[in-house]
Amino acid sequence: MLLAALLVCTLLLATMLAYVAHDAARSHRATAERALQDDAAVAAWELVAGVTVRLQSTLGSALAPVARARAASPYELLPAPSVLASSADNVLRCTNPSDDSVRFYFTLDFRDGALATDAVASPTMRTWLHDTITAHGRTVYQPDWNYAVIVGGPNGQKASAIAYAVKYAEHGAPIAAFGFRTCADVVGAPLFRDVLARRALLPASVTAGATNDSVVAIVVRDRSGTPVFETTNAQLSPYAADVPLDQIGAYTAHAAIRARAVNALALGSVPGSRVPILVGLLTLTAAMVALSILQLKREHELARLRSDFISSVSHELRTPLSQILLFAETLNLGRVRTEEERRGATDVIVQEGRRLMHLVENILHFSRAERQMTRLGPEPLDLSVAVQTIVDDWLPLASAADVRVHTAFGGDVHALADRSALRQMVLNLLDNALKYGRLGQTVIVGTVSGDGRARVWVEDEGDGIPPRERERVWSPFYRLDRHANSAVAGSGIGLYVVRELARLHGGDAWIDDPTRPTGGARFVIELPSAARAPGFTEEHLAVSSAARDHALESRS
Repeated sequence: MLLAALLVCTLLLATMLAYVAHDAARSHRATAERALQDDAAVAAWELVAGVTVRLQSTLGSALAPVARARAASPYELLPAPSVLASSADNVLRCTNPSDDSVRFYFTLDFRDGALATDAVASPTMRTWLHDTITAHGRTVYQPDWNYAVIVGGPNGQKASAIAYAVKYAEHGAPIAAFGFRTCADVVGAPLFRDVLARRALLPASVTAGATNDSVVAIVVRDRSGTPVFETTNAQLSPYAADVPLDQIGAYTAHAAIRARAVNALALGSVPGSRVPILVGLLTLTAAMVALSILQLKREHELARLRSDFISSVSHELRTPLSQILLFAETLNLGRVRTEEERRGATDVIVQEGRRLMHLVENILHFSRAERQMTRLGPEPLDLSVAVQTIVDDWLPLASAADVRVHTAFGGDVHALADRSALRQMVLNLLDNALKYGRLGQTVIVGTVSGDGRARVWVEDEGDGIPPRERERVWSPFYRLDRHANSAVAGSGIGLYVVRELARLHGGDAWIDDPTRPTGGARFVIELPSAARAPGFTEEHLAVSSAARDHALESRS
């Protein structure tokens, strides 16, 4: 029980270690993924910062004359839109010079809503510009901004870029917006491509000097989700981030770490899930613990069986020893009155001595089989003659138990067998029939050959062996429940020795259904046929057959 408890504790400890390892791997993976997610966010923010700085250097200075100085009074007069022409004339020009015709400068007074332009603008454009700048300047534009860009246009007209700045009064109230209209492409792909070429989105210590495009993929979309600029987006990882460009037309910058850069940025590969491995190892540990517990149970059961075996053997040894000692003392003390009584006493001593010898031989064979030390010396034998000799030696024990023996020997049955081992096997089967058969039964012993095999069988008239038990009775120490709980002595190794010796000959042993209606069990031993053995000639067969005929005639 203590060892089983220790094994269970070992399993619990292994489970805890597996959980700790899984938790550590999960934490490691979460840390690596969080770092990659942060890298994507940094790249997106760096892009936004680069664009902001780039526009700040141009738009900030261009719009500074009208937006930087705050008005001393909310009622201060506003300068004309043309004041920006001198400072912003060369800023954000269209890519195609012919498109610069759409350019004009404007002033929008938030105090009264008046919109002034330095060039003629369509009513639709004026309405859209008035409503858009008013809403954006009051709700989106921040006081610390130096510029803002809105990309759009009235329905049916080509999109434009509106760059403007808000002028504030001393008390912080927005007074007016100054700006100009230009082509939408001035804040398009060329701007973002130039920023990517000039600005590193991640530190060199992280990227190991790799270019922006080899590490991250960039997509800039407008408010409708349409890409304004994008790099090659092949082989992307799930680690990405979106950052809004608030000062530039409601654009959103999307940065995604490329799949091929994940390992480098994570300082090694992102650890995968170790659940299958941990579950496998834990299952293996549980299986080993279960097998160990089963082995302990088996060892415990084997120890119990061996204890029972010792008890049974002791009981079996005591009976013949008691008989031998009793009749030996009788002879020694001269208590026999007639020659017939003396002969009877010596017969009992011889009979019990043979029984004792048979039991000792069984134990020796069992011990050798357990240690795989059994050595056989097979020789060609006339099986019927050899078995008849064994039966004749056993007849006194059968007569004492009121058991009759019939033989049914086949003709010309020759086997390659060890004489001593054959004797032990047949005597074990006969002893088994004697122990478990009914009183007054008839035991049949026979031989038969066929298909290159020779067989010996012993059939009794006992209670038989249930089919489900016919394989288990060949196990060491095993006895049927009805026998284990009866007064019949037995060690539980007799049938085990029979099968082991038969298999060492290259044969086998099994149990068949009885051939008689009286019931019982039919035990069969199969051995190699001597006719197939190397060196066994027709001369050997003739000599063996003659010896068998002579022996059978003399016994008849």
